[in-house]
Amino acid sequence: MRKVLASAAILAVAGSAMATNGDNMIGVTPASQAMGGIGVGMPIGSVDSIFRNPAWMNSEKGFTVSFGGILFMPDVKGRMNMGPGMDSGYVSSRANFFTVPEIGITNRINDQVVVGIAAYGVSGMGVDYRNKDPLLSNMHTTLQFMRIIPAVSYQVNPNLSVGVGLDLAYGSLDMGATMPFGNASGGQSSSYGIGARLGIGYKIGDLTLGFNYQSPVSLKYKHVFDSDGDGSYEDLKLQQPQEVAAGIGYRVLPNLKVGLDLRWINWSDADGYKQFKWKDQTVVAVGGEYQVNLALKLRAGYNYGKSPIRSYSGLDVTNRTNNIPNFTGSFTDFDVQWFNLIGFPAITEHHISFGGSYQFTKNFAVDLAYVHAFEKKVESTGTGGTPLVGAKNSQNEIGIALRWSF
Repeated sequence: MRKVLASAAILAVAGSAMATNGDNMIGVTPASQAMGGIGVGMPIGSVDSIFRNPAWMNSEKGFTVSFGGILFMPDVKGRMNMGPGMDSGYVSSRANFFTVPEIGITNRINDQVVVGIAAYGVSGMGVDYRNKDPLLSNMHTTLQFMRIIPAVSYQVNPNLSVGVGLDLAYGSLDMGATMPFGNASGGQSSSYGIGARLGIGYKIGDLTLGFNYQSPVSLKYKHVFDSDGDGSYEDLKLQQPQEVAAGIGYRVLPNLKVGLDLRWINWSDADGYKQFKWKDQTVVAVGGEYQVNLALKLRAGYNYGKSPIRSYSGLDVTNRTNNIPNFTGSFTDFDVQWFNLIGFPAITEHHISFGGSYQFTKNFAVDLAYVHAFEKKVESTGTGGTPLVGAKNSQNEIGIALRWSF
């Protein structure tokens, strides 16, 4: 199983970067991305439903295959100011272009049952400040997280469907830098985990309602950091958080449907993120689809989630009161914020998206999406106003998927 996961990870997480709701992508297929990442409250497509709400796998008939990917282009800048003559200014990270593939298959077994499996690069972050400015400590990081999800959907009655999925997770972490408060190993560490998801979909007339629960997934990255300077590298326990989501969709006109999703991401209780002081997120996603004719559909959306990393002033720079699982050493409040903003600045909040699909033949269609995350800046200071650490992050992404239905 581990060989299967690792091989799939080469395909599904080939160079993940900073994602957009914390360290999560707003959506995993171009259809969902173009509509702000919705898909809980109304069906977007059977393959997308495996990830967003497996109950909606019943939305399509027959056999469907989708293969595509995202070109992810973050513009990330970091700053460290130690006082007069020791201010790096905002320095651009070299990590500014990534590809994130996705693939999925669904098949209707009978009138009630649809099965499917999909592999998605769903989370990730990374920066590269090597040879940029010594105040940024040559920080370069990579976090990659993907899920392979076998799922099944069951149509209970004409209105109600339920779905379940098993999350087979693969993660990879590199904390390759010499930091002001410890040394990273400089190597990539991989880990595996398992989780589950439950989806419910209800349809009455032109109205749809949906619910989805995604369990936490725990991973341990081995030998990634020397927190106490004794020459031995310690493990980091990092848990991808649980999520609860609900949504609604409505067909306003025969050729126009709109949807609204709310998602709660529980960063504050997830091991690792909790100790790095990430806050929970409530993500609001709205989107719509307009069918121009039998072949062409146009989509648009908006997505907002307040940054889980906040600005602070007067952070403690002396007392090492923060413990990170499973590091031996401890960290000051400023150390933690430095690591967040320089190493993993997942701070974007507002996103707009556009896209569409074109049905070339009865069996073949292409989905396209463009997402822009507006620039967000977060700065924090120590006692007395210095030192200061800050980050800026804006993003663009282009998604494309080839879809066959039979």
